[in-house]
Amino acid sequence: MRPYPINFVSIVIPVYNEEDSLPELLRRTEAACEQLNHAYEIVLVDDGSRDDSAHLLEQAASRPGSPVVAVILNRNYGQHAAIMAGFEQCKGDVVITLDADLQNPPEEIPRLVAQAELGYDVVATVRNNRQDSALRRWPSKLINLAVQRSTGVAMSDYGCMLRAYRRTIVDAMLACRERSTFIPILANSFARHTTEILVTHAEREHGESKYSPMRLVNLMFDLVTCMTTTPLRLLSIVGFGMAALGVLFAIALILLRLVFGAGWAGGGTFVLFAVLFVFTGGQFIGMGLLGEYLGRMYSDVRARPRFFIEKVLRSQPADPAPAITVDGFSSTSSDQVLS
Repeated sequence: MRPYPINFVSIVIPVYNEEDSLPELLRRTEAACEQLNHAYEIVLVDDGSRDDSAHLLEQAASRPGSPVVAVILNRNYGQHAAIMAGFEQCKGDVVITLDADLQNPPEEIPRLVAQAELGYDVVATVRNNRQDSALRRWPSKLINLAVQRSTGVAMSDYGCMLRAYRRTIVDAMLACRERSTFIPILANSFARHTTEILVTHAEREHGESKYSPMRLVNLMFDLVTCMTTTPLRLLSIVGFGMAALGVLFAIALILLRLVFGAGWAGGGTFVLFAVLFVFTGGQFIGMGLLGEYLGRMYSDVRARPRFFIEKVLRSQPADPAPAITVDGFSSTSSDQVLS
């Protein structure tokens, strides 16, 4: 592993209804980036916020000499799609992703950049003394374990979005056309050298988590279906196992009935119902998983854009970039450069 030269650092932050956190987020992020020995930009992606977040981002980008780039999406597409939109607009040699709720402090940015300079393709983080409730922590641990087994990459905290990515990893992710994308797993599929560092974790000061129970369920299915076909293989193995056990069980019941008579088996009614429920449950689980995969295939066949960028605002000239982008394809060029 060789040192990685860095000239420019990009910070990509998805924003959704965070107007109360934005002033402090901008102040602390800029202060942290000033400690870097590199030029930097802060790309904030408004993911269809219904509060005043988009207006605050536009104001931040309009300041003379501001490092802020405001990317405004036309509606809410979700955290990972918003980050991909930020990836399309950033130009850093290293790209840092960060949540807008300040639970992961921006002051950790210099540490991630220092690790990336050592030559790591992906620098992940592990939330130390996590402040979320047990209802969030325990499911997260189970999902992390499942992801580790599926991907073979032993990382401890896939749910923490405070991460650093080398430019080549970002470009590889942008080249993928999946509609459902879980960025940490996708990045690890292209990375050769990865590492993790412990970072602090704070309580949410403003608002509530944007992941409702239904969004967490959707995220879980994205994790299961978008990166591996292991569940389908496991389903086949379980199906064969259940069929074999069913045959053996039926033979055993017949033999015991012949030996001890019908009175011993109670007529077989309850046993029949038990076996029926087991097989019916297995069928429903299989149908559900199969439906999830078919749904992902249907979304890919439709080829609808993951996001639509309404406008991009910069305070200083940057490399040419399309202002209106539909999933990586340029439309009309209406990039607004503010001075």
